[in-house]
Amino acid sequence: MNLHESKELKALVLKCRKGERKAQEKLFQLTFPYALSICLRYTANSAEAREVVNDGFLKVFTQLDKYNPQLSFAGWVRKLMINTAIDHYRKNKRFYDRHPDLSHVKEEPQIEEVLDKIGAEELLELIQQLPPAYRMVFTLYAVEEYNHREIAEKLGISEGTSKSNYSKARLKLKQLLLSVNPSLDEQYGA
Repeated sequence: MNLHESKELKALVLKCRKGERKAQEKLFQLTFPYALSICLRYTANSAEAREVVNDGFLKVFTQLDKYNPQLSFAGWVRKLMINTAIDHYRKNKRFYDRHPDLSHVKEEPQIEEVLDKIGAEELLELIQQLPPAYRMVFTLYAVEEYNHREIAEKLGISEGTSKSNYSKARLKLKQLLLSVNPSLDEQYGA
């Protein structure tokens, strides 16, 4: 069974709503890899992502009665995991180390061509190295396709800060990529 098999999934969700422990375990096992893949985009490492996933599953099981079976379960879980990652970021924002301001560095040519040449796993590792504020904005904008107004509202920042953090995230990703693979600088004039 996967997250798209509606009859089995609906039956499983119904059992979970009734508090059946085995059904909850099965739903957790079924959904965990998907949830982890989402949370890894927003966190610095696997341990932090697992913490967010656990918090997210607490929401999944306590809010299961709010899930509309006519809609995508995967989409509903995705939304809960993203919101949990945002909550985690907000809660821990003051504890994150301060990162150097990159505003004095000029933006260089487009990074998209370079990013297209690397694998998803390598890109995820690079994204995880971004400062938390940059990582959050970059992932919401570039991966989840939120606009800067929506990001600003979700994170409690200005729209300008969202745009700035996105720009700085792209620049930092480029720097990280070039530090890992200097030959890309020659290839793409990056």
